[in-house]
Amino acid sequence: MKLKRLMAAMTFVAAGVATANAVAAGVDPAIPAYVKTTGVSGNLSSVGSDTLANLMTLWAEGYKKEYPNVNIQIQAAGSATAPPALTEGTSNLGPMSRKMKDTELAAFEQKYGYKPTAIPVAVDALAVFVHKDNPIQHLTMEQVDAIFSSTRLCGAKADVKTWGDLGVTGDLANKPVQLFGRNSVSGTYGYFKEEALCKGDYKPNVNEQPGSASVVQSISSSLNGIGYSGIGYKTASVKTVPLAKKGSTEFIEDSEENALNGKYPLSRFLYVYVNKAPNKPLAPLEAEFVKLVLSKQGQEVVVKDGYIPLPAKVAAKALADLGLKEGGK
Repeated sequence: MKLKRLMAAMTFVAAGVATANAVAAGVDPAIPAYVKTTGVSGNLSSVGSDTLANLMTLWAEGYKKEYPNVNIQIQAAGSATAPPALTEGTSNLGPMSRKMKDTELAAFEQKYGYKPTAIPVAVDALAVFVHKDNPIQHLTMEQVDAIFSSTRLCGAKADVKTWGDLGVTGDLANKPVQLFGRNSVSGTYGYFKEEALCKGDYKPNVNEQPGSASVVQSISSSLNGIGYSGIGYKTASVKTVPLAKKGSTEFIEDSEENALNGKYPLSRFLYVYVNKAPNKPLAPLEAEFVKLVLSKQGQEVVVKDGYIPLPAKVAAKALADLGLKEGGK
């Protein structure tokens, strides 16, 4: 489900967003500050998304400051590792850059009799990155598909092998397009396959990287490189390419406003899954972590890490769905 439909389901209106740049986004002033409680201790384990690795680490540091008696372990091998860990009870938190698949939900439900709860924690604009000196100005989603996919299910008539195939002139025109991406364990891999490749197949020559930072780093050292990653991994050595939705020639930048109003083609929520039984409160160890993440302090971390903070209505609904109050007690 795309971000725009998710926003509609949450009855959020994106108008009034003040900042146009994702990295410079500000926290919604309607989100209250976190208020510390008492009696929180124990071992908290997080297994899942690489995209969320930095965020989870920063949130864990903030949580540890509030509650020194909490021990936190974070593993970030990819979104596909979150569902089995949550199902097997080896983790309390399952960060994912995509929604769980039906098979993953079914495996959890078979064991517990109910589904895990998905908590939106931030908004991401999945960006297409090129080297900062690459002259490419924009791409259609059909072109993106032709660059990365062998099946071209989005409608492109011709394959893209060189930068000249995309209209680039000069020395780069005859250079092959060098592809960088994630591996199949990654939620970003799956999301890009579904949304950018129209569920098609990746080309076999995509250089699969172990993490989002590795994708961006590889592109920064390759003038003819191109790849995809969450906007939070942008550096000064690369640039993002404005994209046009399928069938459109309106090229949209990966800004906060465009991500929240659904104009940018590759907008998505980032999630943390938890095991919450119906009609039973979430354990204090997990509950207070979630409240911190969805508080003013937690969403300031989102901004710090280069992602887009949640609208207050989305954060409030997520807490209400868990039976939690905003801020603190």
